[in-house]
Amino acid sequence: MTACATEPAVEDENENEWTAGPACVITADGTYAARLALDGESWYPERWTLDGPEPYAVPLPAHQPEEPGTEVLPLTDGRVLIHRVAGGRHVFSLLYPTGPGTGELPLGAVECPDEGTRLRLLPPAPGGERAYAIAVGRGSTAVWLVAGGAFGPEHVAEVPGHCSGGVWLDGTGRLLALDRAQGGRTKTVVVDLERGGEMSPLLQIAEHSNDRLLLADADSGLLLIRSDAPSPGHDRLGWGVIGSTLPIRFPECLHATDCAVTPFAIQPGQVLTPESCAVALRIDGPAGTWLGLWRPAERQVHHLPAPEGWLAGTGLWTREGVLQLPYATGAVPCGVARVGAPRRTGEPDRTTDPAPPERPPARPVPLQQAPLQGRVIQTPGPHHSARPALEDEAVQADSGGETHNGSATDPSPTDSPAMTAS
Repeated sequence: MTACATEPAVEDENENEWTAGPACVITADGTYAARLALDGESWYPERWTLDGPEPYAVPLPAHQPEEPGTEVLPLTDGRVLIHRVAGGRHVFSLLYPTGPGTGELPLGAVECPDEGTRLRLLPPAPGGERAYAIAVGRGSTAVWLVAGGAFGPEHVAEVPGHCSGGVWLDGTGRLLALDRAQGGRTKTVVVDLERGGEMSPLLQIAEHSNDRLLLADADSGLLLIRSDAPSPGHDRLGWGVIGSTLPIRFPECLHATDCAVTPFAIQPGQVLTPESCAVALRIDGPAGTWLGLWRPAERQVHHLPAPEGWLAGTGLWTREGVLQLPYATGAVPCGVARVGAPRRTGEPDRTTDPAPPERPPARPVPLQQAPLQGRVIQTPGPHHSARPALEDEAVQADSGGETHNGSATDPSPTDSPAMTAS
């Protein structure tokens, strides 16, 4: 979710290689996916249809192979946006199947005069009819509408500082959260794309902390955060609820010293109970890459092996609590594995709404509020606390609390949800 804006210009002509993109990109509604597939030594775009009885793939090759770092992004009408770099210009087109061949609709290009500028696509926007990109320059970051506009790519906002990340906060594609690096610190800000890029703070956990937003769910308001507030210089994974006055929590079960834990999907539809949202985690460690399933209301992570050929770091939850994981193998070039969310202790069935967990006493720490549904973000004054809350820790220091080391266990199917594939 992060990118280094000060990285030196690469020698290769394809400037998309400045950051590693996801292995597969899925529309917000889960109808389509797109990826860059490999045939021998040649790369080509591939569209996956996911909303039918069985998933299937449609290759969308152009007249010549694509460069390895070329970005693709599916739209909900079935077309695939492709971002190519040629001669310093960022060129955008829409690809679609036309019988035996591939149709291509040119959209235009974005030129970046500063050779140090890097441009990449943002995650699929809600609605699926538009696509956005950010161009990170020397002193500011530009937000571009690259598909869905009236006259080709349109410049919609300019944000001071170097920005990374990119998380949609609402269901309309209006509010975009970016992690802005400025003054030696990184804080998440909200950019209102319908008000000329008006900017408001979102995350300010502590004055000197680096706070980044990883994921957000518009239904429940659940936020997944990475911050070094509880242990300066060492990032921790935490969660909070947008608009809540309760403290941001950093569970010990998500803290690992020998593994990298990255959330990639939140269960939607849990409007009044963000603590009950199932969260999918990608875990990378000495034993390889595997899956973790977790709920904020619980103090444990359920570990299970990833399906063979999983397009790592990609997946989507249904409202009913089924995680869909795209995978590709030699035998199954287009498949989706399905994993049920683990039941909570004492939960009779998945349709029963769990009661909110009893919260331990904590000093209220307001999470910066995004202007959802007419609400305005308010910057905390001097009388507000800025300390995170650490779960499973009895002592909190003024600097953010004590940190206990922990590690993720090796993947094991024991007490893990069942996995099915199609």
